[in-house]
Amino acid sequence: MINAEAKHHMPTDCLNLSDCIEKTVTLSDISLFTIMVQCFLIHTICPVTTLAPGESRVLYCRVFGPEESVLSGNDCELGPEHRRLLQKEKVAVVARQVRSAVTLSREASGRVLVETVLGEEAVALQEADSGVLRLRAGEPFSGERSALWLGVQSLGFTLVCEPHENLLLAEGTLRNLTRHCLENLRMLGAGSEVLLKSDRMDVLLDRVLPHGQLLFLNHRLAQTLDKEVAAYMTK
Repeated sequence: MINAEAKHHMPTDCLNLSDCIEKTVTLSDISLFTIMVQCFLIHTICPVTTLAPGESRVLYCRVFGPEESVLSGNDCELGPEHRRLLQKEKVAVVARQVRSAVTLSREASGRVLVETVLGEEAVALQEADSGVLRLRAGEPFSGERSALWLGVQSLGFTLVCEPHENLLLAEGTLRNLTRHCLENLRMLGAGSEVLLKSDRMDVLLDRVLPHGQLLFLNHRLAQTLDKEVAAYMTK
């Protein structure tokens, strides 16, 4: 975790918050840190006509750190294409488990899901279902993980973290990411449109979750980051 209070030690030539983060934590420095977030994904949580019952379609996924962090020791000996397919399947397993958890949560609450439309992003996020899944070793990753999820209408937003991670900070980051997706990328429309916005999703994650690191930001820096992200997304 990078404490934003360390801003006093940031380079004085930083023009904005993202510049400071990049100068403070560069790719050459990343080996000094543990990758706290393993992956972030957006997926369907409602029935899709082209999928079997209980299946979930992964619309976007970003894996942080080396792919070996997702694969087991024996898997790393496979060829690149086989590793890619195996990683894709492991992510799909997470999406299916989250879809099941969202379905159970909604059934247990008995609350009627009211569809929201563009312009009602704040309401959709406020009424989102949420939870944490414990992913045991081998189900599907080699080590134990925690999966935090938000169910917003027909979309699931999931953050897979190390089991010892600060879950409150991770949940705040997930809600912040989801808010930007809804407000700036207009994802309350058809879920398939997410596929057309992967480049903007990459930029959003580079700023909010650089190199998979959870940022501990004070209120002022959080506002600065929000303005930067919003400015870029409206280009």
